Amino acid sequence: MAERLPAFILLTRLNRPIGTYLLLWPTLAALWFAAGGWPTWYLVVVFALGTWVMRSAGCCINDYADADIDGDVLRTKDRAIVTGQVSRKEALQCFAVLCLLAASLLLFTNVLTALMSLGAVLLTAIYPFMKRYTHLPQVVLGMAFSWGILMAFTAQTNALPPSAAWLLYVANCLWTVAYDTQYAMVDREYDLKIGVKSTAILFGDADKAMIAILHVMFLLALLLAGLQFQLQWPYYLGLTVAALLLLRQHKLIRNREPAPCFEAFLNNHWVGLAIFIGVVLGT
Repeated sequence: MAERLPAFILLTRLNRPIGTYLLLWPTLAALWFAAGGWPTWYLVVVFALGTWVMRSAGCCINDYADADIDGDVLRTKDRAIVTGQVSRKEALQCFAVLCLLAASLLLFTNVLTALMSLGAVLLTAIYPFMKRYTHLPQVVLGMAFSWGILMAFTAQTNALPPSAAWLLYVANCLWTVAYDTQYAMVDREYDLKIGVKSTAILFGDADKAMIAILHVMFLLALLLAGLQFQLQWPYYLGLTVAALLLLRQHKLIRNREPAPCFEAFLNNHWVGLAIFIGVVLGT
């Protein structure tokens, strides 16, 4: 079994934690928002582990869904299923095991959060298949990556998320669509050949303008959220740093070259971290 560990690390992207970071920072920030300061300590551990496990589960179901097309894309041709290191059946089994592991973490929360988690599993499971049917799979990803924000509020307060929490949810959805469009720009020429849909294809020559609009809406939504939660000045400093990082991303994607577009996508880790630090200090 030990000799197969590298294959499952490749399958679950443990060697590429960027997706975990993009899921982690908004979810932890939501805990601080919900608590109005330091949240319950064990919930921080539960949600940190939960984001890691669910991101890994998402990679398993994604590779299961894309097994027939990943070999035709330069960036994904070395994935575990394509190279035969892991079978589709094993990827599906890994997805189920990781979902059960995530479910065990819910024992440390409450019934409402457990019920909310059903939405997270559903969105995680259907997202990889959306690119066959709609040019908006990035919207479904945004809904999935933002669901932890709502669960953080139910776990911390044992009540349905307030309207301000939904503002955070919408803000994170906007950000996710923006950075996953950057990600899709990397593969656009391959996706067009194999018939895969994305916002990068849908936006066409307006891709950079649409990303800019999404970024502005994202920052405005976070600004409104900060005012509603009455956060202090460090939060707005964090938003300023995030805005500067987003401007750098626009410089990177200006020529739509794959490598700089991918670099812009990776840069969103620092955007999320800057905002998270601002939330911690601002509360």
